[in-house]
Amino acid sequence: MRVALADDSGILRMGLTRLLESAGIDVRYAARDGADLLRFMAVEQPDAVVVDIRMPPGFADEGLDVAETIKQRYPGVGVLVLSTYGETSYAMRLMAIGVPGVGYLLKDRVDDVDALRDALERVAAGKSAVDPEIVAALFARPASQSSLDALAPRERDVLRHMAEGRSNQGIATIIGVTTRTIEGYAASIFTKLRLPASGEDNRRVHAVLAWLRDTHPEV
Repeated sequence: MRVALADDSGILRMGLTRLLESAGIDVRYAARDGADLLRFMAVEQPDAVVVDIRMPPGFADEGLDVAETIKQRYPGVGVLVLSTYGETSYAMRLMAIGVPGVGYLLKDRVDDVDALRDALERVAAGKSAVDPEIVAALFARPASQSSLDALAPRERDVLRHMAEGRSNQGIATIIGVTTRTIEGYAASIFTKLRLPASGEDNRRVHAVLAWLRDTHPEV
């Protein structure tokens, strides 16, 4: 897998580069900021990019701006945003891009090279990857009346795991049922949320977005 990354800290760039390379990942470029990364990508597009959420010039949410730009210009490139902040609004904004291949991971998870590689493989394959801590925070908040009220408890559980970016097989392993059973739950979720057949990955993203919009309209 070919990866490029962006972080304003030279120490973090070096550390992340070494960590990724130790996992057998080809780090093609380590940028100082979003503009530097975009200049590189005008020449070469990797399979995925890793960006810090807070970068120059404002050290606010520039990483999300870069993520949106990359997905607009290079929709086939996976984007993984790293953050030290467990802000659900950041994850929701990222998911609201509305295209597959995006992920949001807390930096606390970065030292787990398997988790980092798994997240990168997901976004590079056009799937989503959201930190379990963020998903837990979202699903812990009270839901308003919405079309999601039609979902059975187990369907909500499946949707929560979808929000983390897990595959049907991965969800089946966690819950302890067959993959075919999860496929049935997923089909039911899509039907109840009135999501048209537009590709499995796209419907999964839109199902999660429907949940986020209906339960957290203020964000």
